[in-house]
Amino acid sequence: MLFWKMFTMLTPSSLVRRWLVQEIQRIYWKLADRRALRSGLFVADSLDPHWKNHGAVGYFSTSSSLSAKARGIAKKRALSEKKLTRYFVDHRRVTLVAGSGGKGASTFHSEPRKEWGGPDGGNGGDGGNIVIKVDRQVKSLSLVAPVYRGEDGESGGSKNCYGRNAHTTYIRVPAGTIVKENGKIVADLSHHNQEYIAAYGGAGGKGNRFFLSNENRAPVKATPGEKGQERVMHLELQTLAHAGLVGFPNAGKSSLLRAISNAKPAVAAYPFTTLNPHVGVVQYRDHEQVAVADIPGIIRGAHLNRGLGISFLRHIERCRFLLFVLDASAPEPWVQLQHLRFELEQYEPGLSERPQAIVANKIDLPEARENLAALRDHVTRRVIPVSALTGHNVEELILHLRELYDGYLQAEERAGAKPVKW
Repeated sequence: MLFWKMFTMLTPSSLVRRWLVQEIQRIYWKLADRRALRSGLFVADSLDPHWKNHGAVGYFSTSSSLSAKARGIAKKRALSEKKLTRYFVDHRRVTLVAGSGGKGASTFHSEPRKEWGGPDGGNGGDGGNIVIKVDRQVKSLSLVAPVYRGEDGESGGSKNCYGRNAHTTYIRVPAGTIVKENGKIVADLSHHNQEYIAAYGGAGGKGNRFFLSNENRAPVKATPGEKGQERVMHLELQTLAHAGLVGFPNAGKSSLLRAISNAKPAVAAYPFTTLNPHVGVVQYRDHEQVAVADIPGIIRGAHLNRGLGISFLRHIERCRFLLFVLDASAPEPWVQLQHLRFELEQYEPGLSERPQAIVANKIDLPEARENLAALRDHVTRRVIPVSALTGHNVEELILHLRELYDGYLQAEERAGAKPVKW
């Protein structure tokens, strides 16, 4: 209103006022049209009649299927196995610096009509610890930062005010993480919410009130806070599962894991499709769950760090029993078993002697059926022929897997240990 009064006062002529009003309206509608076009919300069919008089009918309409694409809900694409390797980290070197303690205060009480109030400097707060904690929602060490610094404690104040203790800094790691320092294992974190104090925070300094005594009634001494502990730790993730699928590349381990569980590892016709371990859970009617890990393919010389090498051989260490997956269609499949056992023994003596089963995969092929009888003659343990592609005889494998799991539970109970359950 104020603008309109000033406008009428400055333009006494009615003709000039009318011309200026028309020019202002024309510029306003032109700018409004451009804003509507830029925002993409302009619909000609629902225009005000005043807009239609200013040439708005000729513009496009985003509500029409002829002039705009129908936008659906954007779906998140599944990452390929090659891209998943960027996010899967099973080894991390971490530098930890705990928080320092706050310094003590050196002050004296001051109050009217109380000349000799005495010392009242408070102590400083303790520095924050750094704690490594297991979280079952975390599946990789990719979120672990290379450096962690704890919070420092607050300094003490006058009037006997103590400084606040710093909060604890937590590092979330997956179950099955081993903490090493200088090559020695200092913690084995395998259970949910298990904690390890990796670096202790420094103690807070003492204020001059702490040094008050009968011999010294006016101490001025105050100590600074101690520095926090500094450590360099190595975190190694070893897949924590009940059973491990061990085999050469293209033996069908990933397909077998898909057949017995709800896991969805990548499957393809070329070697080394699996580049990081996958864990699938086999569920039974009595609500027991058996975790099965798909270990990436091992080649001859893996104990010498060839191929994927030692970085994935260590994942087999945490498996309670093994499933040797053989390609039954290959010539002399029993030779595969000998090589696999040799690689495990070279990596860790006794590893190949754990409770195990031999799975002859690809039994749907004619050459695999011919090799099955010869395979059973060359091995002493039970051989379970299956076809991960067609699902043939998978039920027998699941039942035998439960027998191995029950045997593991009984062995842990006899030893007085707590079995790992999913």
